[in-house]
Amino acid sequence: MNEFSILSSLLDNDFYKFIMQNAVIKLFPSTKAKYKFINRGNHSFPKNFAKILKKNLQTMSNLKLSNKERIFLEKNCPYLDSKYLDYLDSYQYNPKEVHIYQYGRNIHIDIEGLWSRTILWEVPLMAIISELYYQLTGAKRISNKKLIFLTKKKIDFYKKLKVYIGEYGTRRRFSYKVHKLVLNILKKKGNSFFMGSSNVHLSHLFSKKPIGTQGHEWIMFHAAKYGFNLADKIAMENWLNLYGKNLKIALSDTYTTPIFFQNFNKKLANLFDGIRHDSGDPYSFITETLNHYKKLKINPYKKKIIFSDNLTPTKIASISSFCKKKINPFFGIGTNFTNDVGVPSLNIVIKMVKATIKKNKWVSVIKLSNIKEKSTGEKKIIFLAKKNLHLL
Repeated sequence: MNEFSILSSLLDNDFYKFIMQNAVIKLFPSTKAKYKFINRGNHSFPKNFAKILKKNLQTMSNLKLSNKERIFLEKNCPYLDSKYLDYLDSYQYNPKEVHIYQYGRNIHIDIEGLWSRTILWEVPLMAIISELYYQLTGAKRISNKKLIFLTKKKIDFYKKLKVYIGEYGTRRRFSYKVHKLVLNILKKKGNSFFMGSSNVHLSHLFSKKPIGTQGHEWIMFHAAKYGFNLADKIAMENWLNLYGKNLKIALSDTYTTPIFFQNFNKKLANLFDGIRHDSGDPYSFITETLNHYKKLKINPYKKKIIFSDNLTPTKIASISSFCKKKINPFFGIGTNFTNDVGVPSLNIVIKMVKATIKKNKWVSVIKLSNIKEKSTGEKKIIFLAKKNLHLL
């Protein structure tokens, strides 16, 4: 790695980006997408931040899938066919797809290009922004000794709770080194209750199967193409058609949970192993989920809920207790593993804002979420969506 290189592997990214990329190549190969950086925390970026970030992105064009990495994917992700792996073999990041500007202390980032290509930018770009921010602001984290102690303490706590956990912390990690150290401890001490990491590169490094579901952009695009009312349903059907018996967790909050459940009919509820909760009150969500399964005469105790919204040990203990003997909880822990180092974590996101539907015509895409703060997109389209879905 040179002076301006934070990433050392093409697979240093979340698993769901690769499985969505495969889906996009198969079903929507000519679709273009636009993404936008959103600074939710109004963080103030240091002078020359954009310049250094651009230099980092230039080095990403040198990342290539290695033969060992391809073998790892073939062994652990058999549903990713050779045609897709050939595509990934030839894939190179193109920094020209990313436009970065700095005005004073504010950073503006736009990404544009074929959806099948630009889909891989979001997570590593956020990881780089996070790590560079801490480097350039001189942030002082806790020592490795204390980090190891805290991580082991959390693992012991989860062991006593007898809960299943995964690590989802790539995008807001303090640094690659912290991420790697935490994963090493999880691998050594996690035993059977540690399900794995969403980071494909580190999963390869520590010989674990990568884990993940879909991202909101998958359903957001379906809404632009097929309408808000049917987006969840068609997105789930397309997912099942591609992945069959694998990767059967549905994402529940792109257009609010009530709209999701309207689409989550008996056939889909039977075929999917469970649901992911990513926003809103978890206890209300558990109750809604139990009621929905019971209404469809499906035993909820045979299903899962993957929780992934700002999890802490206290929150996990409470949710786990609430789920007991009702439904099976799993926990995807992000920032609390990879950026619990004594400094405030960045509240930043990168979201798809537009996509082409027909003849290169750009259409705005939005996410409503269960809480207002997590909604993204044009206010006018958000209003129209809420009106259309009878959410006003």
